[in-house]
Amino acid sequence: MAPLVSVVVPFYNVEQYIAECLESLATQTLNDIEVILVDDGSVDGSRRIAEGFASRDPRFTVVRQPNRGPGPARNEGVRWARGAYLAFADSDDVVPAEAYELLVSSLERTGSDLACGGVRRMADGELSPSSLHDKLFRREVRRTHIMDRRALVRDRTVWNKLYRKEFWYEHRLRFRQGIYEDVPLSMRAHVLAASVDLLPDVVYHWRRREAGGTSITQRRAELPNLADRLEAIRAVRSFLQEEAPELTRSFDGLVLEKDIVFLFQALEHADEDELEPLLDLARQWLAVLNPGVLATAPSLRRLELHLVERGLVKELRRVREFRRSSEEAARIVPRGLRRVGWYGDYPYFRDRSLRIPDEVYDARDEIKVLARVEECRWDGQGFAVVGEVALHRVERRPRKIEVWLSDGSRKVPLPSRRLGPGRLMAEIDPRRLRRGGPTWRLHAQVEARGLVMEGCFRDGDGNRTWRLSVPGWSRTGMDITQ
Repeated sequence: MAPLVSVVVPFYNVEQYIAECLESLATQTLNDIEVILVDDGSVDGSRRIAEGFASRDPRFTVVRQPNRGPGPARNEGVRWARGAYLAFADSDDVVPAEAYELLVSSLERTGSDLACGGVRRMADGELSPSSLHDKLFRREVRRTHIMDRRALVRDRTVWNKLYRKEFWYEHRLRFRQGIYEDVPLSMRAHVLAASVDLLPDVVYHWRRREAGGTSITQRRAELPNLADRLEAIRAVRSFLQEEAPELTRSFDGLVLEKDIVFLFQALEHADEDELEPLLDLARQWLAVLNPGVLATAPSLRRLELHLVERGLVKELRRVREFRRSSEEAARIVPRGLRRVGWYGDYPYFRDRSLRIPDEVYDARDEIKVLARVEECRWDGQGFAVVGEVALHRVERRPRKIEVWLSDGSRKVPLPSRRLGPGRLMAEIDPRRLRRGGPTWRLHAQVEARGLVMEGCFRDGDGNRTWRLSVPGWSRTGMDITQ
């Protein structure tokens, strides 16, 4: 009988890691799987370990091919797959025991074309959030789609997913050759799927490899690999412009956040004779991306891009070092008299010799209000709320602060007084909240050198919006939501 799930695992010279990966597949709580191990021309002990698993467990099969890269190896594995569902795992990673049981259960319940789950990074035996996936899988969402949840452009890996094989073949999905093969396929699958399930469960442990020099991840700043990555980006953008043009800006934003960093790293460490080809490639990258996305990138990223475009590599290296060495976000400072601007206080900001336009440093849109409630106490007549208000990355204290409560339709201004730099106490009279609510949020408006901004107060640990609930009229008129 055909298995329910086919798991394709390409491998190449991963003797140090492959046993842990295969053991995680052998101990899945869903027993009805087959594991297709595609030897992509390994010359170390990886094949011996893979064949050892296959000799002990009939669910494991080893397929051999000359070294052609992970994309063609995965395509070869799919050709051998007999299951109703397809999954992929990289041979240096680990799949949690219940992963495929959870993913299959979701697809059989909803009928969606693919299911995706959470990811953790794995290093030195410790697990940490994956910055690429962390915000995508915080809650369960069934039968959704990337056009409804555009943040899914970040979900560009193939191994945290389970696909219906009939969907795979219907849309003729195939991996491209190269080291950036995940992204074009993942974007095609998300766009072409009728619906997708998102699970909050962690279904994959993605290893961060530090030792050795054979990892594809470690070679991603090499010139040929950067050129291949650019071709993959072009392929994704071409597909999106034809099938889902609304997603191109989101995709370009992710390229500027994640992929461009590998270009910077290459330029930081390049020898003199490597600089010109790298700069030429970098300018090709920038020419591909939407100018509007480039213009709205964070100010420090805009400075890096400006320096690259002008070929100022020495200056780029200093800015990259500044980024790494800043323990906290760099300051945003005002400049101007009648017309005040707010700018990132980065290298060369005060150096007019380079003639970097002020708009490169413009960081006004990156400023936000930080408002925190320290305590709320009853004084016999009303509540006294003590809190702190500041502007993120701005040392200058707000000149003026106003606070009020809002239930979404009513705004109740509150009297307040300063207790010191950035600290204040607001007074709440419960009688003013009658016939309102039931939930009230505390807001602040701050002014500083022509800048006027609003924000909500958060609780003491800064994780949740601070609220007052009014379940019914009583002596105090409210309870504090904890």
